[in-house]
Amino acid sequence: MKIVMLDAHTANPGDVSWAPFEEIAPCEIHPRSSPTETVTRCAGASVVITNKAPMTRQIIERLPDLKYIGVIATGFNVVDIAAAKERGVIVTNVPGYGTPAVAQHVFALILELTNHVGASAQSVAAGGWQHCPDFCYWDKPIIELAGRTLGIIGYGEIGAAVARIGQAFGMKVLASKRNWSGAPPAGIEAAEADTIFREADVISLHCPLTDATKHLVNERTLGLMKKSALLINTGRGPLIDDHALAAALEAEKIAGAGVDVLSMEPPKEGNPLLGAKNCLVTPHVAWASREARKRLIEACAANVKAFLAGKPVNVVNP
Repeated sequence: MKIVMLDAHTANPGDVSWAPFEEIAPCEIHPRSSPTETVTRCAGASVVITNKAPMTRQIIERLPDLKYIGVIATGFNVVDIAAAKERGVIVTNVPGYGTPAVAQHVFALILELTNHVGASAQSVAAGGWQHCPDFCYWDKPIIELAGRTLGIIGYGEIGAAVARIGQAFGMKVLASKRNWSGAPPAGIEAAEADTIFREADVISLHCPLTDATKHLVNERTLGLMKKSALLINTGRGPLIDDHALAAALEAEKIAGAGVDVLSMEPPKEGNPLLGAKNCLVTPHVAWASREARKRLIEACAANVKAFLAGKPVNVVNP
C-alpha cells in the first residue's frame, strides 16, 4: 500500500514532520498537483490525501484501486462526495484542529480595525511621529470593544471560541445557530441572523457554506447593519457577495471589514475587495499556525489509521 499526498505544501512547507503518515505506509508527497497530474499520481494508490486538489467524479472513476480519500482540512467540497459514495470510497475530514488559531485571527482583524496598530506603526516608520507637534497623534478613531455587541453567525466550535474571547473583552454576544439543543451557554443570547445584522457592532461569520448561506452577506443584509459596524469573515469566501460588500464600504454604509477568505482563491485581478475602503484582506492564513498544522497532520493520519483498522472516523459520506 502507498499513500499519495496531492498538495502537501500548504499544510507542511517543511516546518512540521510527516512522521505520523510515514509510520503507516510509504508516502508519495507532492507539494502541488494540477488536475491533469492527479490521475497519474494516484494510479495504484488505495489512500489519497488532498487539501484543495480536486477529486472530481471523472478522476475518482479512473482510479479503480482507490478506497479512501482523506481531506487534510475541514472543508471537503473539493471531493465529489456522491461519486465517492457510489464507488464505495470513504471520505474523511479533520474538524476542530484550527479553532484556537482561527479565533485568534478573528481578533487580530478586529483589533487592527479598532486599534490600527499596524497602520500606526507604518505611520511612525514613515516619520509621522517625528514631525508631530504633540506627544502623540492618531488619524483614525480608536474604538473600545468593551460594552459593544459581538454577533456570531454560526455558533459551532470556532464561533464559541470567538465568543469567549469577545466576552473577555467585555462584549455582549449574540449568536445564531441552525439548531440549538437546549438553551445557549451562559452569557450568549440566541438571535436570528437578521437581528445580528441589525444590532451587532462586530459580526463574525462561522457558518458552513451551503446553498442557503451563499451570499448571506448581500446588499439587503449589509443594509441592515449599523454604519459603525465591522464585518469579519474567516469562514468561506462565498458567504459574502464581494461586489455588494465593496460597494457598502466605498459608500461608508458600514465602517470596515476584515476577511481571510475570498470567493476565488487566489484572487483574480479586479476582485473588488482588493483595495476596497477600510477592508483588510489576509491570504487565507487564519488556520495556518504551526501548532494548528501539526494537529492537522496528526489528526489526518489518525483518520487513515482508523480507516485501515476498519473503524473509520470523521466520515463525511456515510
